[in-house]
Amino acid sequence: MTAHDVARTRGRRPGGVDTRAAIVDAARKSFAARGYDKTSMRGVAREAGVDPALVHHYFDGKAALFAETMAVPVNPAELIERVLEGGTERLGWRLVETFLTVWEPPERREALVALVRSAMTSEEAARMLREFLGREVFGRLASAAGAEDAQLRGALAASQMIGVVIARYVVRVPGLTDASRGELVERLGPVLQGYLVDGPVRPE
Repeated sequence: MTAHDVARTRGRRPGGVDTRAAIVDAARKSFAARGYDKTSMRGVAREAGVDPALVHHYFDGKAALFAETMAVPVNPAELIERVLEGGTERLGWRLVETFLTVWEPPERREALVALVRSAMTSEEAARMLREFLGREVFGRLASAAGAEDAQLRGALAASQMIGVVIARYVVRVPGLTDASRGELVERLGPVLQGYLVDGPVRPE
């Protein structure tokens, strides 16, 4: 019996373009119904009718799968690794630099602005994006910094950067739109460094 026969016997799809599309569609429905935190790769595989190994074959983890369903034009795992290079020294500056660099190309910015606008008008989209950013982006950065109050620090960093990109690229507030990326990095870097690394630890 071939692998194809086994897949048919189990009622699962073999690999291919249609299979990948089925996985993305199942993931999109799962994220919408359950949110980011409660969606699992195994659950997506079950809904798509494929072997869980096939989901991992196409997508390197849940973050990559979420990025595909939300049309996020970057790999979040690669961004986090870039920010974490060099340890905690100047972590805040690297976060601002990386975040703004992602938004700079016009073709990429269009997709990101659409994503933010959907989160501003849809509680469903807002919940997915909130959970994703909290766990996979800012939560990971705060935890890597080693602070005991990582959840709070990550939330503060998230509020700062999300506010900046909305004001700069969506609302287009004068001053922010005119400032260079380098200027924003130097002004916001210490703020983010304080949130993630140097700020006081929350009292017991």
